[in-house]
Amino acid sequence: MRNKWIELTAIAVTTGLLGACAEGPDNGESAARAGVRSIPVIAEPLTFEAAGTKIEAVGVSRAILSADLYPVTSGEVVAVSLEPGQFVREGDVLLQLDSREEVLAVKLAKLKLEDAQRLYDRYSRSADSGAVLPTALDTARTAVELARVEVESAEIALDHRTIKAVFDGHVGNTEVDPGNRIGPDSLVTTLDDRSALLVSFDVPEQFIGALSVGDSVRLETWSAALPAVMAEIVDIGSRIDRSSRSFTARARVANDDDALRPGMSFRIRANVAGQRYAAVPEIGVQWGAAGAYLWGVIDGVATRVPVEVIQRREGRVLVDGDFAEGLLVVVEGTQSVRDGAVVSVDAQRLADARERQSEAERLGTTAAAD
Repeated sequence: MRNKWIELTAIAVTTGLLGACAEGPDNGESAARAGVRSIPVIAEPLTFEAAGTKIEAVGVSRAILSADLYPVTSGEVVAVSLEPGQFVREGDVLLQLDSREEVLAVKLAKLKLEDAQRLYDRYSRSADSGAVLPTALDTARTAVELARVEVESAEIALDHRTIKAVFDGHVGNTEVDPGNRIGPDSLVTTLDDRSALLVSFDVPEQFIGALSVGDSVRLETWSAALPAVMAEIVDIGSRIDRSSRSFTARARVANDDDALRPGMSFRIRANVAGQRYAAVPEIGVQWGAAGAYLWGVIDGVATRVPVEVIQRREGRVLVDGDFAEGLLVVVEGTQSVRDGAVVSVDAQRLADARERQSEAERLGTTAAAD
């Protein structure tokens, strides 16, 4: 009987101890007091980043303003006032055709205007006395207007005998020499304002809406002597090409140092931000028979969280899964972790990670505000 009483007492004491352990906090310390060894790990809070897509294309440039200069009329060249590569101002004379006949035509038209004006003035002075009929006065007035039109027409014809720069820029080569006879189909030279270049490039239709006017792109030349430059997208085509299934975008790049030339080709690179995903260190992603997973820490207990790898970056991986922002993810010590195991997180390393995360978010917010 006494032995049975001792056995019942031992069972009650054991039950009480187990109950006390169950009511304690569920963390590594309580597990240690209960005799369960916690697994030391290093964990970081889960952060979210936008997945990026790199667009690469080849583009061809043109000057911000560009013109091929042709004569309006035919004639003999009497003067060429340009040198290939020369910088000219708007209105500078580049080529002169023989204009002797046009000069005489202007003089003749002005003489006719003066004669018609004198006749009209004489008729006007006599109109009040009734010596001139109203119809004669109207005819004289019409003659004056017609003479003015002839003067303007003759001056325009004279102006067409001169080819001038239509804007500031650099002229190209010319095959025209004094004494040549040229016509409206004869190219005199080219004129380019290359203070900035427009670079056109094709983008696959799947990225329609991903690029916007004002976005920055990186331009690289095929010459090792020229550094990469940044350009700004200034317009995006409104149609998708049926054959290539792409649309055209144009970027403007400054050329203040005049190092770039119209017609140059560029390698274009653009980063397009996509959907936001969880970003974890690469060493934190584990692989099993069912695919990739993470070890999350919830209330001091390791929990297996299945994920899908979206994108790999330098030392980090973007993953998609069912988790909340701020979840602790084991990044070191994963080889010893099992599902449901009690873990103890390095508090100092966790504090450092949270501080780095807060600093990165602060810098990102500041950059966006700027």
